[in-house]
Amino acid sequence: MEGGTLMTATLTRRAFGGLALVLAAPALRAQPAWPTRPVRIVVAYAPGGGTDITTRAFAEQLTQRFGQTFVVENRPGANGVVGTEAVARAPADGYTLLAVTSTHVMNRQMVSPLPFDPAADFTPIGLMARYPLVLMLNVDAPFKDLPGMIAYARTHPGELAQATSDAQSSYTANRFAQAAGLQLTEVPYRGSGAYLGDLTGGHLKLAWGSPATAMGLLPGGKIRIIAVSSPQRSATLPEVPTLREAGVPEVEFDGWFGLFGPAKLPEPITQQLNTALAEISATPAMQARLRSLAVDPAPMDLRALAATLVREEQVWAEAARAGLLPKP
Repeated sequence: MEGGTLMTATLTRRAFGGLALVLAAPALRAQPAWPTRPVRIVVAYAPGGGTDITTRAFAEQLTQRFGQTFVVENRPGANGVVGTEAVARAPADGYTLLAVTSTHVMNRQMVSPLPFDPAADFTPIGLMARYPLVLMLNVDAPFKDLPGMIAYARTHPGELAQATSDAQSSYTANRFAQAAGLQLTEVPYRGSGAYLGDLTGGHLKLAWGSPATAMGLLPGGKIRIIAVSSPQRSATLPEVPTLREAGVPEVEFDGWFGLFGPAKLPEPITQQLNTALAEISATPAMQARLRSLAVDPAPMDLRALAATLVREEQVWAEAARAGLLPKP
């Protein structure tokens, strides 16, 4: 297993690292104008979710910027695999793009067999937004903050359960329990909507979810947010401490919504789109829009993006070896 993981990491470095070589090479011949017709963005998840809503916000701005319609098409299924595979097989002409979350990289460790290579079969274009996970508690719980929860869990081992709803929250919950030395029972649900009634009704004391999920519950006064999983505080929830600040520095999860193309997408198209995402993210209107969606702007140039993806491949390989991800 370890030898295979090392080989995977090496191949991944070559796949993502090859992007830097492409960027360093001069253009050998003129590229045709792009776009001259509508561009399709395949969202690999169901309508109405964070990836879908964020992608549609960017698609509107890309349409205005390039003068061609950027059409969002939802192709959900198999943890994003169905839509992702469709884009892997599409022509690398800039007219079929892919919108996915960080699960795109995690799937190598969780889906077997995976009908594509998350690195070699795609061209990274840019990030649209980042988001942490949040740790929520029912307001009637016998603790009010993360230090209080940790103290309670240590004196009541095995009593507390923490709800999760996907691979990202499952990883974060299990890594948190491991790092803090706590006996917490994971209760997996099929989507965050499935655990909301149990959390607000007091049947659950703890749950991991997206900021959007948490903010939707705050007006009812039934939950409190006690930590975010990102390295820095979220612009959406600036008053909430990170896990690092709260005394658990080993645990970080910083999810993202990213845009990819098929492998060998021409560099001029890739660069145009990367620049467009960064400039759109910097506008006050888009920043306000992203805050309303409970996510943070995430402009990143192509070299930094390639390095980030290589690093995440290594993180999820280690998480799989430690048994912190669902097994394929």
